Amino acid sequence: MSENRQTQTVDDLEEEYYQISPDILQSFNKFRPPLNIFKLKEDVVRLLSFYKVGDRLSKEQSEELEGLVKEGLIFVSRADHSVYVKHISYQLDLVLMDRHLTESEIADIFQAALTRRMEEFLDQPVKNVADKLTTDILVFTEYLWQDPNRAKALSRRMHPKHTLANHSVNCGLMGMQIYIQNLPDDFREGAKSRQTFDRTALGLFLHDLGMSKIAQFLRDKTQTITSEERQKIAKHPLLGMEMLAKLDMKFPEVEQCVRDHHERLGGGGYPMKLSADISDLGLLTGLVDSYCAMVTDRPYAKAMTRMAAANALGNDSKYDSKYSKLLANYLVNTKQM
Repeated sequence: MSENRQTQTVDDLEEEYYQISPDILQSFNKFRPPLNIFKLKEDVVRLLSFYKVGDRLSKEQSEELEGLVKEGLIFVSRADHSVYVKHISYQLDLVLMDRHLTESEIADIFQAALTRRMEEFLDQPVKNVADKLTTDILVFTEYLWQDPNRAKALSRRMHPKHTLANHSVNCGLMGMQIYIQNLPDDFREGAKSRQTFDRTALGLFLHDLGMSKIAQFLRDKTQTITSEERQKIAKHPLLGMEMLAKLDMKFPEVEQCVRDHHERLGGGGYPMKLSADISDLGLLTGLVDSYCAMVTDRPYAKAMTRMAAANALGNDSKYDSKYSKLLANYLVNTKQM
């Protein structure tokens, strides 16, 4: 085994390495782990190479590795972060078990996992695929429920380029940040508070599911759309409502996000052209939907700066002022101009 790095304390290792837990090890291939593995030599606090990607562990080495992990002596390099992100994203609940990941690293994992799940669902919007997406979104809400301040790191992981899946994930990440800002300090109290929290997240991620029924060429069209094409696109909230029924996801919070996200104050939206009775979650989703579209590169428009988009929405009376102010304040406080 070759020497890899010398350090003074085990704590210093956390700057450049992850310590592997038994749960994480079980997620690896038993004989061909997906990334390089290092063993701690305790007497001199030094990491030595234990396994290199491309090699194969023997049965004896695999058993030895299991014992070393239980003793807390096995690490992987943070230089392999992209590999680790991809691996953990396929078993997202592992982020709740790994205490050695930073919030920033976990945000990368959530973005990768939820984007892949959303792509799978939008490509094949059937119940078994929707159930997998729901499972991952519930891991996401559990992570936020433990500490709502974690939403800040997640909201910084918005995709810069528009696709339907990227947009859905952006709206889920940013939408939950704004939603949490508006919650009272005692929001965890009450029998239905967690249920509402979970279903709101589902609604924000799924608000545009009806767009999966709109032809791809129409969604990506760069030229001005015709009146007939506009009418087809305007049906997507109602198409989404029909899909929710088939997927057994007709929860009030999800329905409000799907049905109302294009309704506007004053009655200028669609499909119902409501003027006053727009749900609160519909108002939130409508603002987030517009904001996330405005700050990404779309086939027909370049991205605006985040603050310019927030200011434009804040000056537009068709959008709820409460949520537009929360968005602008958040961008100022986190220096996302």
